[in-house]
Amino acid sequence: MKIRVNRDVLAEAVAWAARVLPSRPVVPVLSGLLLEAGEELTLSAFDYDVSARAAIDADVAEEGSVLIPGRLLAEISRSLPADEVEIVTEGPEAVLTCGSAEFGLVTMPVEDFPTLPVMPPVIGAIGGGVFASAVGQVAPAASRDDTLPMLTGIRMDVDGESVAMAATDRYRIAAREFTWRPVEPGASVSAMVPARVLVEVAKSLRGGEVSVAMGDGVAGFESVGRSTTVRLLDEQFIDYRSRLTSDWSIRADVAVAPFVSAIKRVALVAERNTAVRLSFTQGRVLIQAGGGDIGRGTESVPCELRGDDIQIAFQSQFLLDGLVGMEGELARINMESPTRPALIQDVPGDVQPSFRYLVMSLRQS
Repeated sequence: MKIRVNRDVLAEAVAWAARVLPSRPVVPVLSGLLLEAGEELTLSAFDYDVSARAAIDADVAEEGSVLIPGRLLAEISRSLPADEVEIVTEGPEAVLTCGSAEFGLVTMPVEDFPTLPVMPPVIGAIGGGVFASAVGQVAPAASRDDTLPMLTGIRMDVDGESVAMAATDRYRIAAREFTWRPVEPGASVSAMVPARVLVEVAKSLRGGEVSVAMGDGVAGFESVGRSTTVRLLDEQFIDYRSRLTSDWSIRADVAVAPFVSAIKRVALVAERNTAVRLSFTQGRVLIQAGGGDIGRGTESVPCELRGDDIQIAFQSQFLLDGLVGMEGELARINMESPTRPALIQDVPGDVQPSFRYLVMSLRQS
């Protein structure tokens, strides 16, 4: 193989593909990036669960393929001078030259690299910005505890032009709905996608339109020459919609930005896993935390309350995760009692509510 490629284009593609490389590969070849030179240069990574493939323009003098240690190639690529990069295979080495810099990288057997999954059929497409926003709102509620895989995923329910995403870690539920362009208008599909993969996909593909594919236990995401596949989780998931509906007797509307800033300041004196206490009265909400060995903090911000006064407490980061997901300037906090969960959503009329966030309240000490 012999190619020449733009340094910045190569570095970006290598970094994108290398993000799925396992930190502790079960076999050495899974630490490699597969470079294949044909009409264009493709870079592929695979760990048996997640695959990444990027295609970039290159001047191909000799077609071929080579398997190079991925993380090392990523570090070298981003440190190269601003010049054309030449990669030539010579025996057991891939010689990388850029300006006066030259690296001889020991290659691995291409034939040992596993075959990447085939991209399943595309079921619809959505703008990368909308997709990234939806994933960013829902993903914080997914669990990081791998002992319960169901809770580490994001549920996707496709019903024609409507898509619903949801995640839960048992202490909160985040749900978002949006419309997209389905391939088949009446199609209905449900899947559990690992949240950590969906977050990476959303970040990296937000610049263009994202095509979503599903089938045979695999989900695929593709945009602007880059594609990712991931093995789906078990489809079992809670009936989250029924938990987001209730006859809320108390509603408080509050401006998001000053409320978030006040919670962050007051929470500085809250010990780990202790509550931030909210006291809602007509015209204001008082935020309190601390009172132990560190100290205490209080601050109030305006709010519009409908219903009785209420004192309720939440884990501060859980509360913030819901508030920062709001798309409008105002958030509505729906409550029933100090011991019941609260539902946070955008205020109708401010924006069309499409994101809902249910968070458990905490016992106040």
